[in-house]
Amino acid sequence: MKHRIVVLGAGYAGAYVAGTLARQLSPADTEITVVNAEPDFVQRLRLHQLVAGQEIEAPQLTDVFAGTGIRLRLARVTAVDPERQVVHVADADGGGELGYDTLLYALGSHGDDRAVTGAAEHAFDVAARPSALRLRERLDGLGKRGEGGSVLVIGDGLTGIETATEIAESRPGLSVTLVARGELGTRLSAGARSHLRQACDRLGITVLEHTEVEAVEAARVLCADGTALTSDATVWTAGFAVSPIAAAGGLEVTENGRIVVDRTMRSVSHSNVYAVGDSAYAIGDNGRPLPMSCASAGYTGMQATAAIVGRLTGRKIPNTKLEHLGNHISLGRRDGILQMVDDEGQAKPKHVGGRKAARIKSGILKMSLWTASHPTFGLPKRKRRLVVASDASAEKAFA
Repeated sequence: MKHRIVVLGAGYAGAYVAGTLARQLSPADTEITVVNAEPDFVQRLRLHQLVAGQEIEAPQLTDVFAGTGIRLRLARVTAVDPERQVVHVADADGGGELGYDTLLYALGSHGDDRAVTGAAEHAFDVAARPSALRLRERLDGLGKRGEGGSVLVIGDGLTGIETATEIAESRPGLSVTLVARGELGTRLSAGARSHLRQACDRLGITVLEHTEVEAVEAARVLCADGTALTSDATVWTAGFAVSPIAAAGGLEVTENGRIVVDRTMRSVSHSNVYAVGDSAYAIGDNGRPLPMSCASAGYTGMQATAAIVGRLTGRKIPNTKLEHLGNHISLGRRDGILQMVDDEGQAKPKHVGGRKAARIKSGILKMSLWTASHPTFGLPKRKRRLVVASDASAEKAFA
């Protein structure tokens, strides 16, 4: 019996890990299955562009994994049972169970709209393609009215800033307001904050700082100071959360549901489960938890791949880099900010802004898409055989 590797999620991390494992491990010993709810690869880093009305590439996963030997299961993960080593899925045919010997958990994160009354019912988010398309349809409708409309973006993190600036640039007929709980761009250096304010002014974005949102209604947002802000479309970007599936399955997780992993991305509670990307609570080389980001997905994915291949083939497991170097923020299509951080996670004094930063961000996006779309490119062609018997227990395989 072959060693069954199941990868949950085909985002930036999941697609990379699955492809790398397929290239490095012998198909005579291993069987790799990727489970994903959507049939295409979603460029989550560019969903704010999709919202703004732009077309972004979405490669079909059947094309992405063509010729790799990877099995694709289009289904939604409903539960994980690490004791029985099965995954429960739901699809158009009703779903079922998938057994595994090694599980790679890469289900990512979604918008966190639980903390404020009405946010889940009345606000839009840009954390997933279906929700981004619903917001795009709403903005299209506002544009067709011919009388403009008001858009409130709640949350001034990277997603909120990119969403507000993209909508304002691409849809100038709409009135865009960015609501910040504290000072706008508080995590940026002084120079970068100044650049951000100038960009908002240039794009006509109204910025409300030190504003706490208490409730979201269909046509307005209520603030803690009693202010009511009218809104034709409220966009919620104030935080992200992970699926409760890992916690419900008995894996050791943090308070917010992220899987606690060791230096090799292996679950500290279940030795044949690995977690990568936003789903993983991983400590970086600076001793701090890695943030939810595309860069973290890449670093954790490389480490998990090295660990899985090493343990299955009896090789030494290297420690790959686990670092957070900075943030790349797009401010529409022709402007941006590149802010590097130090080992303490604090912004360094200097930043790169303007068209140069926009070009750097564009290059990163293109590289991320190409890498995800060609998961086996440039990897060694030698297929490594497993040193554990195909019918060995998980305990022997991962000792």
